[in-house]
Amino acid sequence: MQKWFFFLLFVTACFTACNGNKKTPDVSNIKVNLEVQRFEQDFFAIDTNNISAAMPALLQKYPVFLPDFIQHILGLSLIDDGGKSDAAIKMFLRDYRLVKDTASKVFSNFTAIEDDLKKGLQFTKYYFPAYHTPEKLITFIGPLDAIFETTLGKTGDVITQDALAVGLQLHLGNNASLYQSQVAQSLFPKYVSRKFEPAYIVVNCMKNIVDDIYPPRAADKTLLDLTIDKGKRLYVLDKLLPHVADTLKIGYTEAQLKGCYANEGLIWSFLIQNNLIYNSDPLRIQSYVEEGPLTQELGEGSPGNISLFLGWQIIKKYMEKFPDTTIDALLQLDARQILQDSKYKPR
Repeated sequence: MQKWFFFLLFVTACFTACNGNKKTPDVSNIKVNLEVQRFEQDFFAIDTNNISAAMPALLQKYPVFLPDFIQHILGLSLIDDGGKSDAAIKMFLRDYRLVKDTASKVFSNFTAIEDDLKKGLQFTKYYFPAYHTPEKLITFIGPLDAIFETTLGKTGDVITQDALAVGLQLHLGNNASLYQSQVAQSLFPKYVSRKFEPAYIVVNCMKNIVDDIYPPRAADKTLLDLTIDKGKRLYVLDKLLPHVADTLKIGYTEAQLKGCYANEGLIWSFLIQNNLIYNSDPLRIQSYVEEGPLTQELGEGSPGNISLFLGWQIIKKYMEKFPDTTIDALLQLDARQILQDSKYKPR
């Protein structure tokens, strides 16, 4: 296999990081409610000598999130277990005190993130008026390995029954000392930890909302199915975050994204020539649909999860041809039909 795609035209690549929004709607009059709750501050303030006594007050303030945090993030029991959970919580609070202190410095002011997220929720209400947007943004500190799989990648941020929950331990800045430890690097190689920036909080939250609106479908099995599905989600993300950089939304470096635009035709031809588009063998298509330092078959400089980029371009091409298609209608369209009707043939 040839592995020279990302050396061609790379330095002189000229691309426009557009998101397909010719006209951004005015959403300033759309009202959204969003209350920021700093759970980590309340949690780390409890008396570690009497943890059980502190729980009722926390439960009253966080009736939904606290049980989720204890059970699903810390992995502890919600029932009386003879003090084992209390001991584990005490150890966690001791071991993660420095992480909490670092987060308090990095996120001493949450206003800008809150404002950007509110704007994203306004666009959500504009495009999906029937969707009930979360009314709480809860920040927390969880274990370093508390990371969750979404359709567009792994994240430390989740959407709960009534809130967007942000794991600050994975947003301290990619150069934070926490991520330089041997344990952290075994969990998160550089291509993952470079995205542990505050700038990804709003993007991750909105990706979780997209997944909530448009749940993953088990029938998506071929490379084309997965590619189109990711493209749909990125297209919706464009609509919800029209002023956010494309590199943040797709998770590529600027150099990787430039390389993708410069070599788009070569990448697509490679997949066609190797009969990969309609392939459903997980072993054959894995490197094209999952995060990685690169797509091995495309060589150095390429991003992992190249299907994100291709799906995005196919959907944008389709919407250029059929601009009257509503987002709801787009999300229901068949992958093969979208590819066929888009006439996607990059050069």
